[in-house]
Amino acid sequence: MGFSKISLSLFFFILFSSSYATSRTILHQKFQSTTKVSPNNRAEKLIRSFNLFPKEPVNIIHSNHSLNFVPGKIVENKFSFFGDSDEPSVANLGHHAGYYSLPRSNSARMFYFFFESRNKNKDAPVVIWLTGGPGCSSEIALFFENGPFTIADDLSLKWNDYGWDKASNIIFVDQPIGTGFSSSSDDSDIPHDETGVSNDLYDFLQAFFKQHSEYVKNDFYITGESYAGHYVPALASRVHQGNKDNKGIKINLKGFAIGNGLTNPAVQYPAYTKFAVENKLITKEDEADINKSVPGCVAAAKTCESQGGDSCLTALNQCEEIMNSVLSIAGNINYYDIRKQCVGPLCYDFSNVEKLLNKKSVKDALGVGDIEFVSCSKVVYNNMLQDWMNNFEVGIPSLLEDGIDVLIYAGEFDFICNWIGNWDWVHAMQWSGQKQFAASKSVQFSVDGTKAGLLNSYGPLSFLKVFGAGHMVPKDQPKAALQMLVNWTQGKLNGTSI
Repeated sequence: MGFSKISLSLFFFILFSSSYATSRTILHQKFQSTTKVSPNNRAEKLIRSFNLFPKEPVNIIHSNHSLNFVPGKIVENKFSFFGDSDEPSVANLGHHAGYYSLPRSNSARMFYFFFESRNKNKDAPVVIWLTGGPGCSSEIALFFENGPFTIADDLSLKWNDYGWDKASNIIFVDQPIGTGFSSSSDDSDIPHDETGVSNDLYDFLQAFFKQHSEYVKNDFYITGESYAGHYVPALASRVHQGNKDNKGIKINLKGFAIGNGLTNPAVQYPAYTKFAVENKLITKEDEADINKSVPGCVAAAKTCESQGGDSCLTALNQCEEIMNSVLSIAGNINYYDIRKQCVGPLCYDFSNVEKLLNKKSVKDALGVGDIEFVSCSKVVYNNMLQDWMNNFEVGIPSLLEDGIDVLIYAGEFDFICNWIGNWDWVHAMQWSGQKQFAASKSVQFSVDGTKAGLLNSYGPLSFLKVFGAGHMVPKDQPKAALQMLVNWTQGKLNGTSI
């Protein structure tokens, strides 16, 4: 999830407490007057924080891209990242890469990876993973979080001992169009809201299960993190509605999980100051000062929900004043993990994913041709800005009432989509089990006898606070994340060892 960050330095020495209080007031007032950052700068900050340098701002290809384009068709091949090594053969790996040609377009192709269960369990659930941004490729998660492999410094691949393919048959999709290897020749194919995003993904899933009919009977789960707090519930609603309408293949949707997501901005933005005070990033006095921006943020977010359009950009700018004011005081913390510092703009180094996926031998194996891999697209990011402040909690109660399992999990040290904001919207959500969920006791989530988190649950709804993790739980606590997936998909988030 990519919010803006403006760091201000204090060059004066604090002599008296009165001058200190005055300086904080001046700082906050100054910050509020300069907090509006252009969309391009906002996207650029997100991309640079991961040490990514995509050569193209978006995967829009203007030459011969519509040749051999058949709307609604999947073209898929088995591949191996290991080439001619002694590792398992292409046939035995069960690793697939493919393109889906969107039926609404004359040239838009959605790229995906599909990894069959590493344990050869054909009955394991099918899981789809969606990375946020918006506009960042799911290959970032594939290689740095919960995919089958990790990338070594020499660009060789090593098996990930805690890849989610050990417990599922997992799909990683580059979406929205223009992200990763997903491309078009027409920039109007890039979605600008969750209706477009979820329709594209639903159409893809229909084609995927037609291609892989042996998995139609399997349980199906939708997962993702960060801006996927929008994508995941929107797609879950779209799949569930398609099932109820008896259209196409019935997808056996059992549940969805959101990790450190942005789902209900009107509730989550005001939680920044509470999280910051509890973690000693700001003082109580700072909190009171910054919270003066909260009523305007909430009102603007509600206007966005009712009116849409430019009012949503206004809401985004107003609400970001809260976050940016905290960061102006907290300094150069890594807002994805407050235990760490960023070095200039750099918070993580994911550059190897660009180096690997832009190698000709890799692109040949994947069948993507000579197009560039766009790790994160600022064009896609900007296209989705009016979607940012919309509330996607509103569709979740009806899914809960129909028995769809919902897991909201959050690493305790993430600031940007922190656990308190997620806890707040989950508790504010109105459904038949709201009071019972609020009254539920926190129980220990354990991994091999070690405390790994705190779990609250009632009926189909679970909330898990993950210890020792920031924004990317599968990266920071890979074993706990895998056990979470195993236990949740088996209907028991209890402490059973993997």
